Amino acid sequence: MKRDKIVIGISQGDINGIGYEVIMKTLDDPRILEMCTPIIYGSPKVAAYHKKALDMNAFNLNTISVAAEADPRKVNIINCIDDNIRVELGKSSEMAGEASYMALEKAVDDLRKGEIDALVTAPINKDNIQSDKFHFPGHTEYLAEQFGVKEYVMLMVSEMMKVGVVVGHAPIAEVPRRITKQAILTKLRIINKSLAEDFGINRPRIAVLALNPHAGDGGLLGTEEQDIIIPAIEQAKHEGIIAIGPYPADGFFGSGDHVKFDAILSMFHDQGLIPFKLASFDKGVNYTAGLPVIRTSPAHGTAYDIAGEGKASPDSFREALYLAIDIHKSRENYREISKNPLKKYDINPGQVDESIDFSALEETE
Repeated sequence: MKRDKIVIGISQGDINGIGYEVIMKTLDDPRILEMCTPIIYGSPKVAAYHKKALDMNAFNLNTISVAAEADPRKVNIINCIDDNIRVELGKSSEMAGEASYMALEKAVDDLRKGEIDALVTAPINKDNIQSDKFHFPGHTEYLAEQFGVKEYVMLMVSEMMKVGVVVGHAPIAEVPRRITKQAILTKLRIINKSLAEDFGINRPRIAVLALNPHAGDGGLLGTEEQDIIIPAIEQAKHEGIIAIGPYPADGFFGSGDHVKFDAILSMFHDQGLIPFKLASFDKGVNYTAGLPVIRTSPAHGTAYDIAGEGKASPDSFREALYLAIDIHKSRENYREISKNPLKKYDINPGQVDESIDFSALEETE
């Protein structure tokens, strides 16, 4: 559906956290309405509670019944929950979890139908949202099931770096078992495709991290690098993906090598997300690569400890909104290029350019 402006759906997240605060602080800037038409999926009553708690009574919302009624000159909100809802700032409650799910469900339904162009999700509590309808570790896995996608990548994005993970939300004891050649190859293919289509990067370069300290030290500290990771990298190169590594994670980030690459594939959650959040916590964005739809989220959680105090920074949420808009535009541009053979550039030529000097980038400690 072609529109004059991009329509961005925003799910309210946990009503007892900082979700409404970062949403309202972001949308309080009138310049946002020049870029998109926002629709909050939540509750006018809950929004009013947060407005009062944050002394943001001048912030106005336009209540609508369906997305098609959205006013492009205003911040719109659709009521998704019962008016008997109760806000308890800073507390996890069953009622808050149910409200999180109901808003998310409605937003995803509209995303599926094309009523909105992209979805930005405010933080949920991954414990209180659990029910017979939501039994996932987080938004990422829920959205993958909703859109019939088996393979996807949680891609953390900032101006400094983009970091994906092979093994995401899983116990650390299960990580080695889940590190397979096929798993690494699948993630590399998704990241490579996303960098081209969602970020407009031609022939992106992807760094691959090792699993073991010192990249296994030739097998002394583990053989996953020799047996699994290096063969996966070689196969990826054969497919035309510029994948380089494996790099020991400590030396890679410590030396600043991350700035040489368009994206980084880490083997497990904390290996990639700790350095990412150290560098980009305030402005980092969680993007689900590999979906047919666009979903972004701030990189932080519900922050119950500061809920309702006016202390929450909207920077990460604002960046998530900007990224959703940018990816939508990038996908449209990519589709236009793909339609015109004269303008189409070669994203995946089948072989890596032999003129690239990989050896200079493959130093290990």
